[in-house]
Amino acid sequence: MNRSALFVATVLAATTAHGASAQVLGEDAAACTGGRGPAIQVEVSGLKDRAGRLKLELYPATEEDFLKDDRDLAKEGKTFRRVWANTPPSGAVMMCIRVPAPGTYALLFTHDRDGKNKFDFWSDGAGFPSNQRLGRSRPKLRQAIVNVGNGVTDVNIRAQYLRGLGGFGPLN
Repeated sequence: MNRSALFVATVLAATTAHGASAQVLGEDAAACTGGRGPAIQVEVSGLKDRAGRLKLELYPATEEDFLKDDRDLAKEGKTFRRVWANTPPSGAVMMCIRVPAPGTYALLFTHDRDGKNKFDFWSDGAGFPSNQRLGRSRPKLRQAIVNVGNGVTDVNIRAQYLRGLGGFGPLN
């Protein structure tokens, strides 16, 4: 399928499933359209603004490997996947990330507001499937766990940003 046909198929599938404004974003979008999977489809809410880029990262669901450097995971032959998308100017935000097989994984969402590909603690946002307030401590593995089946697993993530001395939390 050429890029144009893939784009049209992605938009049509997203429109059917989630309304006219919900285009599935990211290079893995085709894995979520038509329920093909295995994949995770993430609906992101609570963005601070529509600047920069959005990122999903998939990790092994172990304490040792969660948030570990992707180069180390690759050297060790462990699961890691990253998907980027430009922040859409309006509408619902849906992203898709393929997984290698059904199973349990850890998932991280980040909103890179300045587009520099480096997390800026002071301005960028983050989120995990549990939607628990992140606060000031390092995220816990249990906050990021997603159980993925053969098809597409739907997850909702509410973005969180630095909120003063209390650490990271949702805007509303």
